[in-house]
Amino acid sequence: MKIIQEIFSDGIPSPQQLDRLAAIAPQLLLVFWGAEPLEQPVCWAALKQHLPNALIAGCSTAGEIESDGVREGAAVATAIHFESAQVGCVETRLDGLADSEAAGRRLGRAIPGTGLRGVVMLAPGLNINGTAVIDGLAAELPSGVSIAGGLAGDNGAFACTHVMSPSGIASDKLVLIGFYGERVQWGAGSGGGWSAFGPTRRITRAEGSRLFELDGQPALALYKKYLGEYARDLPAAGLLFPFEMLDDQKKSTGLLRTILGIDESSQSLLLAGTVENGAYLRLMHASTDALVDGAEGAAAAGIDITTGRAGLALLISCVGRKLVMGDRIDEEVLAVRDRLGAGFTLSGFYSYGEVSPLHGLLDCRLHNQTMTIALISES
Repeated sequence: MKIIQEIFSDGIPSPQQLDRLAAIAPQLLLVFWGAEPLEQPVCWAALKQHLPNALIAGCSTAGEIESDGVREGAAVATAIHFESAQVGCVETRLDGLADSEAAGRRLGRAIPGTGLRGVVMLAPGLNINGTAVIDGLAAELPSGVSIAGGLAGDNGAFACTHVMSPSGIASDKLVLIGFYGERVQWGAGSGGGWSAFGPTRRITRAEGSRLFELDGQPALALYKKYLGEYARDLPAAGLLFPFEMLDDQKKSTGLLRTILGIDESSQSLLLAGTVENGAYLRLMHASTDALVDGAEGAAAAGIDITTGRAGLALLISCVGRKLVMGDRIDEEVLAVRDRLGAGFTLSGFYSYGEVSPLHGLLDCRLHNQTMTIALISES
């Protein structure tokens, strides 16, 4: 397995960078970029011209992750050459929020299943129900196939996100990358670092990802009460105070839900994933040190699952963590790098939703406010 990584600081690759990427004859090129670069077709066309045999996929971000830390407004291109593994790629268009589960099913049916070991899904970060997409995808994939990935970002503007596939760049497409072969090694982990505050609340009215009532009270009014002075900065402040989803016994599940929007007229909150009536939630907050510890824990979990000690580490972390950590954002990436060792090349992005198995199991979920890591290597 050979990996080359290049940073396009202005979003456009130089001839020398293209030559270095092409030198290893990659079968896969992952590109993650800030909101402005790569919306220009010239960059995608240059990549296609110089890497005609590579599957090219990626998305816009709320921050780009590379082996030395975090970038903003650049493009991180990572080329991978597999010695024996194979890769495949399928895509579909998303026809609005209601099409989310069906879009996931279309991807799952389209990807060839024979020899499939794991998949990476990249999807729009807006006007999508990530939970429904994953449910649809998991229902169609062969048993035992691990899922990783995330929802695209746009630097926290929440205006328009983009996904790249072999057919080009669009704001309404989902792409699925499949990894095949007996020698593919796959490990995954996720970590949070958030702490609870305030009482546990029961969902008394919710529809999909729209939360209307908690304990019979208007959700938005109650949420503002707990946020205090931060409430004036909603909906952006919602990234700093997610909900944790609890089980029937009011115990932690490890799943968080970010607040993406508010509706004053209905006093409701729009969450990044589905919640159910009768379930329990509680508010969370975090410190930088705790988030770094959570990221390092995700790396450790990934290593425990895979036997590989070198390869690609795909890091997808939440934009909310980036806002909390501020100038110290590099610390969580560097903590992961130190834990994994020099054999892994880091690539990824800050997202509007992360896709990873739950607690090291194959049962995949949409995460918010979490660092997720997929380790992909060859034995």
